[in-house]
Amino acid sequence: MHRFLPQHLAGVAVLVLTMTGCVVGPEYHRPSVPTATVYKELAGWTQAAPSDAVDRGDWWALFNDPVLDALMQQVAISNNNVAAATAAYAQARALVREQRASLFPVVSLNGSGRRSGGNNAQSTGNNFQANVGATWEPDVWGRLGRAITGADATAAASAADLASALLSARGELAIDYFSLRQSDRQRRLLHETIDAYQRTVTITQNRYTAGIAPKTDLLQAQTQLANAQADAAGLTRSRAQYEHAIAVLVGRTPSEFTLAQSDLVDNVPEIPVGVPSTLLQRRPDIAAAERRVAAANEQIGIAQAAYYPSLNLSASYGGNARRVADLFSASNKIWSLGLSAAEVLFNAGATKARVAGAEAAQDQAASRYRQVVLTAFQGVEDQLSATDVLHQQQLLREQASRAADLAETQVLNRYKAGQVGFTEVVSAQVTALNARRALVQNAGDRQVTAVALIQALGGGWK
Repeated sequence: MHRFLPQHLAGVAVLVLTMTGCVVGPEYHRPSVPTATVYKELAGWTQAAPSDAVDRGDWWALFNDPVLDALMQQVAISNNNVAAATAAYAQARALVREQRASLFPVVSLNGSGRRSGGNNAQSTGNNFQANVGATWEPDVWGRLGRAITGADATAAASAADLASALLSARGELAIDYFSLRQSDRQRRLLHETIDAYQRTVTITQNRYTAGIAPKTDLLQAQTQLANAQADAAGLTRSRAQYEHAIAVLVGRTPSEFTLAQSDLVDNVPEIPVGVPSTLLQRRPDIAAAERRVAAANEQIGIAQAAYYPSLNLSASYGGNARRVADLFSASNKIWSLGLSAAEVLFNAGATKARVAGAEAAQDQAASRYRQVVLTAFQGVEDQLSATDVLHQQQLLREQASRAADLAETQVLNRYKAGQVGFTEVVSAQVTALNARRALVQNAGDRQVTAVALIQALGGGWK
């Protein structure tokens, strides 16, 4: 009997294995997407590469700001959106392991003991049973294999989602940080302007007291000073909002987080753009969308497998005796082998509908993938164009600011000499302040645009 059992198990196993390998369903091919050989807005650019001394994954290091570097390290550890994406990836990997387990038999151990009797004392007795059983569903039509492949693709998409969440959080942090530093620079500029306006008020006060200037000059000077002070207070409010946003991004409450004031570092790095085809490999959201197309493709095969019979192999080996000690004797051994098959003969087209639904879901995922790719190309082109325009504006705003500063100085000297009215002084001072603020704004916009371009390109350069 002991030789007979393995022989039958081997025979049934060989029979089942000869039936496997008949995988049903479509073979996966990555959907075609429109692309180009070069970016339209790349004309005139000098393609640069990050310094060899910089870790090419830490793209923020290109800005050479130690405070930003320290904040970035906290995002991966403390940001709750990143933590949620990390947990989602861990869940996806666990589902892969669960699907892989379906390829192996399920082995179980069962045991029972029962005592029964009646009016006749001789009918009273014990009955003990113990057996080891196993069931196995051979993957004849590839349904289980496709489920594993689909779970793998979903896990890969989840990993890309994690990379996207991390890139998004770090990009948002960098933008908020540079916006905060821009507020610092604007506040310093306004405080310098307030000091200058205060001196102007003193000049007009002295001239009014001496009867040289009318009171309207003093009132205009005081109005201009008050407006500048109000603008400075508004910048204090916006800076606080940026600081609060940064605190949340690094997983801290705003009440326990403070960034010391500092001037904006006018460092706009050269960004290695590359060619459009590399964007498909580097953008995590593109990778996630493509992996979801692959997962949807596997669902078609799983649905089509329902057209074919399902097979199940079972085996058990155990004993039945009145005493526990007799369970292990050869005369009480019981074994069984079984092979079952089941197939749906009629379900009113439900299987066909599920296959059609899976095919439609795959088409939907493919369309979303193509749209993500097109949007990615658009984002790169937009940021390339913005970078070029802001660079040109920087040069022009520097010229405008120098000219406005010189005009302000000359008009104020002429006013002191009594050659012009105070209205011209106010006009010159407003023009000069606006030119300075526009220059600071443009410098900050260039850094923010550099961050946006890095995000559009998919992050670092590892």
